[in-house]
Amino acid sequence: MEMEINFILEMISHFFPATYTHTTFTLQNTHKHTHIVLQLHTQTLHVTNLLWVLIFTEIKMRVSLGAVIGRFPFSSSSNGEQDQHQNQNLEMGDVIRHGRKCRDVPFLVFFIAFWIALIVNSSFGFYKGNPLRLAHGLDYKGNVCGDKNGSPNLHGLGVRYWVNPNQVFESGYKDSHADLEDFKSICLKDCPVPSDDTLKWVCNYPEGDEIRLSMKQWVARDYDYFSFLTPDMRRSSLQLLGPCYPVLFPSVNVLWSCEFMAQKSNASLEQWHQMGGQTVDDGMMLDKTVHKSINSQSSVLKRYVADIGKAWPVLIVCGGIIPLVLSVMWLAMIQRLVATMTWITVALFDILIISVTMFFYLKAGWIGNDAISPIIGKHDPYYHISGRERSHLHFASVLMTVVMAVAILSSIAIARRIVKATSVLKVASKIIGEVKALIIFPIMPYALLAIFYMIWMSATLYLLSSGQVVRDRCSANCCAYDLRLKRVNCERCCGHTIHYTPHIGLAILFHIFGWYWVTQFVKAFSSTVIAGSVASHYWAHGEVLQEISFLPILSSVKRLVRYNIGSVAIGSLVVSFVESSSRILKPLRRKLMVVDISTHNRVGKFLSISSHYALRVVEWIIKSVNHNAYIMIAITGESFFAASAMATELIKNNILRIGKVNVIGNVILFLGKLCVSLASALFAFLMLDGHAYKSAHNKVSSPLIPVLVCWGLGFVVATLFFAVVEVSIDTIILSYCQDSEEHRGTTQYATPLLLETLNDQNEMNNSHEQ
Repeated sequence: MEMEINFILEMISHFFPATYTHTTFTLQNTHKHTHIVLQLHTQTLHVTNLLWVLIFTEIKMRVSLGAVIGRFPFSSSSNGEQDQHQNQNLEMGDVIRHGRKCRDVPFLVFFIAFWIALIVNSSFGFYKGNPLRLAHGLDYKGNVCGDKNGSPNLHGLGVRYWVNPNQVFESGYKDSHADLEDFKSICLKDCPVPSDDTLKWVCNYPEGDEIRLSMKQWVARDYDYFSFLTPDMRRSSLQLLGPCYPVLFPSVNVLWSCEFMAQKSNASLEQWHQMGGQTVDDGMMLDKTVHKSINSQSSVLKRYVADIGKAWPVLIVCGGIIPLVLSVMWLAMIQRLVATMTWITVALFDILIISVTMFFYLKAGWIGNDAISPIIGKHDPYYHISGRERSHLHFASVLMTVVMAVAILSSIAIARRIVKATSVLKVASKIIGEVKALIIFPIMPYALLAIFYMIWMSATLYLLSSGQVVRDRCSANCCAYDLRLKRVNCERCCGHTIHYTPHIGLAILFHIFGWYWVTQFVKAFSSTVIAGSVASHYWAHGEVLQEISFLPILSSVKRLVRYNIGSVAIGSLVVSFVESSSRILKPLRRKLMVVDISTHNRVGKFLSISSHYALRVVEWIIKSVNHNAYIMIAITGESFFAASAMATELIKNNILRIGKVNVIGNVILFLGKLCVSLASALFAFLMLDGHAYKSAHNKVSSPLIPVLVCWGLGFVVATLFFAVVEVSIDTIILSYCQDSEEHRGTTQYATPLLLETLNDQNEMNNSHEQ
């Protein structure tokens, strides 16, 4: 070995006589590995780097370089030049930068292709969609109420009104040949109310040669130009064929559709009969028909999606800004008040979950008088309507009650074990204190995810409203007067509906899948960068200088982007899917184990062989794929599946040493994430309680979906920031295991605080088992 090294040094001295002065080396044997300590005295830095590369390239094939991460131990000498080389290596990230190469390139290509497809898919929605369709209905011309691009311009006319009460009454029968959507409706500014003095009319949009009015004049006249009609038009109107229709029943704006009240106006009906108008049906069927249409499952689902678009300021504030501030505050406090913050987190979690549950009870109408109402604008206080949205709030309230009870009991159960979490969190807080950039770094993935979510949610609204407006085919008697044709037309009198083709459903599913993958990718990217920074800190004996605290982060980002971005792409898809599906895979594994293999026929043998291989696949998936792969990717630079197997093997071999050291710590971190997300939901309830979201144009049908979205967004943001602590702990433990593996059970790079913590935990576990 010494002869080989001397030969290499002589060759370098021969070719670089001007810069090479003197180099010595010694060989140190520790346990089963040989470490090389070099003392270099050079005048040119690039020759020094070349010397390192030549020496370690030659010896790499024959001598183990210590841990699999390829660290380079430093001399403990106080020589100035040696300290300079040590700082240079530390700055350059040499502790974990060894012979890396690009990994999982095919998966990176697949991920890029996926992004292109996601952009094309979203572009289709922006081109075809119209979010107004989600909350507003269609008029007799196929226009969306409130759409300024309609024909005519319907900006500000967002309420749909069915002009013929007989058609509404007819559509309520089970044996009717058409439903309510097939009958004539028109877009108005407000729902009309009968007058006690004179008979009011609602006429078609002004058009044709006979009616020379603009849309503004039509609205200003309260939609009434009956006095302009010719005798033929008046006779047609008295037969309820238009172009003008009488207002005989009061109606109320229920989620942008005029729902008739079962209280006819006697004065208006008397005037109608005196003019010779057609007999009008009345009864309870009249209001129930419109209410049934408004509360259909598809209509409620569309309104829920529309609520997200209307409450976008709430989503930005309560789903983005508030969890960002709370997460940073929690990290800053956990760094200085570890013991206190664990207790504060548990207490705050209990308070928040009780508060959020009480708000669900308030909006469901079980506490106080602040229940949600589907009525928009002013209305009779004695007229109450409840829709499907309130039923969903009732269910959510019951579910939250169960969750609240289980959560409080669980927090009480772990109260005695909080001390264990404190000692584990101290180790992570020490690293955060030394590498201060770790607190700031999650802002980068947070910003990327925030931009993606805003675009993704906007594309979601357009995709879900990207159907095509088509005219229905019906056999109902829905003839109506056409102002352009100047006669009653029975050929094109059926209503319009939005037709969704199968490829739109596939586009929506792909869009949801895109949200899932991108979210997991950003979280995996952030975790891998944090793991690389913490690993650099561990394998450098914790010697990270304050003035270069940003360099570990930058070096980790550079290594990841250059070598392992494909590994993160496939890992973000596989890890979260497998971990969320483990509850399905484990029962499947048990079922496959009980397959009857005693039969000797072909079917029995086929089942036996199939179940055996299926069992092996299930076991491999559950065993080998886990989130710790990101840490090993950051440390070793291996591919995703290789790193996942290495992490699993390390934990399995050291399970008795580390035990359940970070279980309680992870529980506290999870409670912290829930605190941030619950606070986001609580603030969302408070913002949605304002006038703008209760009775104005941007009224949301229910606070349920915006609150749940803020809850989810808050949890995602908290996950990005809390990963600083969570990944730091996992990285330290895996690095400790690797260090122990390489040195036969005696770690060389663990800090005294880590050794003290693990020893205390092992003693507590042993005493508990005894």
